[in-house]
Amino acid sequence: MHNKVTHTLARSFVRLGFAALRFNFRGTEQSEGHFDEGIGELDDALAAIAWIRARYVGLPFWLAGFSFGAAIAVRASVIGDVSGLVSVAPAVSRFASGLDGQPDCRWLIVQGDEDELVTVDETIDWLNTLRPGPELQVLAGAEHFFHGRLGELRDAVTAFVGGADEASEQA
Repeated sequence: MHNKVTHTLARSFVRLGFAALRFNFRGTEQSEGHFDEGIGELDDALAAIAWIRARYVGLPFWLAGFSFGAAIAVRASVIGDVSGLVSVAPAVSRFASGLDGQPDCRWLIVQGDEDELVTVDETIDWLNTLRPGPELQVLAGAEHFFHGRLGELRDAVTAFVGGADEASEQA
């Protein structure tokens, strides 16, 4: 919740006029519970989604996440009705493989090609199993935490999410 990638995602959405909620999964920092291999964490995400949706009824709803949080956001998007999804360096092979479906919304994945934790090849191999797949933007030279590249990450997210209104007007 407190890393710079997560902050960049939240600020990108706020700049576009969205409300943004960042939260810790169970067992992180001072939150209650223990790591649950993505099962309980999906419940955490669904509870956060229900909480924010109750406060902003009828507005477009997007999910965004980074690394483990991105994989959980993918899983939550399969279950819930979302307008869009942004996944940054998603840890999909461990936490989002074997889905019963795939998100049915506008979807962007941003991945660094020098990511030392979630390799670009791993992400592409997973994407090749999806039809239709999300839009993939690979940032050359970017590693997992996008050191020195947060501006490019922000610009990619802002362009994709901001362009959603234009795409729906043209349809």
